Amino acid sequence: MFDTVLVANRGEIAVRVIRTLRSLGVRSVAVFSDADADARHVREADEAVRIGPAPAAESYLSVERLLEAAARTGAQAVHPGYGFLAENAAFARACEEAGLVFIGPSADAIALMGDKIRAKETVKAAGVPVVPGSSGSGLTDGQLADAAREIGTPVLLKPSAGGGGKGMRLVRDAAVLADEIAAARREARASFGDDTLLVERWIDRPRHIEIQVLADGHGGVVHLGERECSLQRRHQKIIEEAPSVLLDEATRAAMGEAAVQAARSCGYRGAGTVEFIVPGGDPSRYYFMEMNTRLQVEHPVTELVTGLDLVEWQLRVAAGEPLGFTQDDVRLTGHAVEARLCAEDPARGFLPSGGTVLRLHEPEGDGVRTDSGLSEGSEVGSLYDPMLSKVIAYGPDRATALRKLRAALARTVTLGVQTNAGFLRRLLAHPAVVAGELDTGLVEREVDGLVATGVPEEVYEAAAAVRLDALRPRGDGWTDPFSVPSGWRMGGEPKPVSFHLRVTDPVEHAPRGAHTVTEDRVSVTLDGVRHTFHRAADWLGRDGDAWHVRDHDPVAASLTGAAHAGADSLTAPMPGTVTVVKVAVGDEVTAGQSLLVVEAMKMEHVISAPHAGTVAELDVAPGATVAMDQVLAVITPAAESEEETA
Repeated sequence: MFDTVLVANRGEIAVRVIRTLRSLGVRSVAVFSDADADARHVREADEAVRIGPAPAAESYLSVERLLEAAARTGAQAVHPGYGFLAENAAFARACEEAGLVFIGPSADAIALMGDKIRAKETVKAAGVPVVPGSSGSGLTDGQLADAAREIGTPVLLKPSAGGGGKGMRLVRDAAVLADEIAAARREARASFGDDTLLVERWIDRPRHIEIQVLADGHGGVVHLGERECSLQRRHQKIIEEAPSVLLDEATRAAMGEAAVQAARSCGYRGAGTVEFIVPGGDPSRYYFMEMNTRLQVEHPVTELVTGLDLVEWQLRVAAGEPLGFTQDDVRLTGHAVEARLCAEDPARGFLPSGGTVLRLHEPEGDGVRTDSGLSEGSEVGSLYDPMLSKVIAYGPDRATALRKLRAALARTVTLGVQTNAGFLRRLLAHPAVVAGELDTGLVEREVDGLVATGVPEEVYEAAAAVRLDALRPRGDGWTDPFSVPSGWRMGGEPKPVSFHLRVTDPVEHAPRGAHTVTEDRVSVTLDGVRHTFHRAADWLGRDGDAWHVRDHDPVAASLTGAAHAGADSLTAPMPGTVTVVKVAVGDEVTAGQSLLVVEAMKMEHVISAPHAGTVAELDVAPGATVAMDQVLAVITPAAESEEETA
């Protein structure tokens, strides 16, 4: 076993790897950018090395700086976690050339399975069924479009060099193929440095089933059962579970054997995942999609049902040890479900959010586990992936695991940063999810009913109680009678104190019932029902949902011009970076025309014209960093433009 291992990643996965290193008595070395100088993974490691400024390209993705950090600290091996470098053959090869052990498969295996086109050809030759689609690499836009028309829509555009849903486009209308291919190439190039695409037949209402494999350097290969990953949004997994309710023992064994053959076909070593797409109506017909040559985000559910620490086995295999068990020794016991907690705002179309974590509670124990990279005071910005943590629940059966996970999400508190915890809790309670009737399109079909709409009355009540408490006099000294929130006024009877609050819509409200306010909680009684919220500064939270309560001063708003921002102004929907500007001041635009692209947390958002008109103002350029709700451009309506011209 190694003495020292460098963890070449950040956040939740770095903390996760460090935990296993500590349990094995192996010294851990963390790396950090300037933005992460006080991050949790830095504090938990035995040693930490600064590797550059905040942008990932200059820090976490800099092979030169990572290798230098390993050399300075005497590391013998590098664990890449998951993400870009974990599936980067050049990084694996650079580690080997520097005399370091890359904790993962060989560079050749990564290169082979990282190229989805070659991967499909390789596993097909090994007898593994594959999804019908384009063959050959380096297809032009025209050739991709021709292949898509030959397959017949709907089709799925996929980057050959990466995964995680980045750059994937589902195309149902052949008329938009050119635009979708261009967008997929742009996102693939930004995410993976390679814009090669392939096109595959889209299977309606499919299920996403993946098989965990583990291989040593001595010819041993086993599978550890499957994970159901069908609950996705924008092709990104949000809920995963093991085992899948879809598979019987015979299908599980057949898919497991296919995954083992796929791993053998590329000489695999370490932990990896073979992903299949399965028609929900006939699970015996399954197709290979891709192989992820790394540890998966959802690996904890497999750990809980098998009792194996996958990070530990990654380390043991990389150190040259053989697997200590065979396929016959693998047993799946109980059921586990995982939810990915992300910095995003469901009420704003799941746009990335950010901020400072002001109050944090992460549930643990009684069949619940949280893998997290957060701590109170953590800054969540727009530079890195939006996933903050994972909440995992285990039980003797699926119903118990689902119930425990819903309860755990209700107890999860991340005030200061808007997250999807409440949305996930409602999703897990959806009748189709409870019944196990899943497919990859379920979330998109049901999303409107899962996103909280409006603000509950008790939130206003709690916000008013907090404001009233802040106005109460403190201490034993003299109190200015004009500052007492008594409702007193000259020439009239006292009236209840009123507060002008804006959560979703401005309201005037004052607490009507009994209320209790402490440093971290507020309880209010409304219509005989007592409601308790977590609180921190101007945030309130309950059952996974959170509300940011802001003071609203109409006079100040009018002076700053905020009150006059209308439909003509295009604002940033999220904090991020402007990557594309397609217009200039004076250009005439049509309604719905794409004008700018803002990127945050590896996600693009297109800013379109709200109506036909003329670009009157353009306040940003490519590369500009913008805040949420910052004005980007102003479009004068066509009618107004014509009047001005006349």
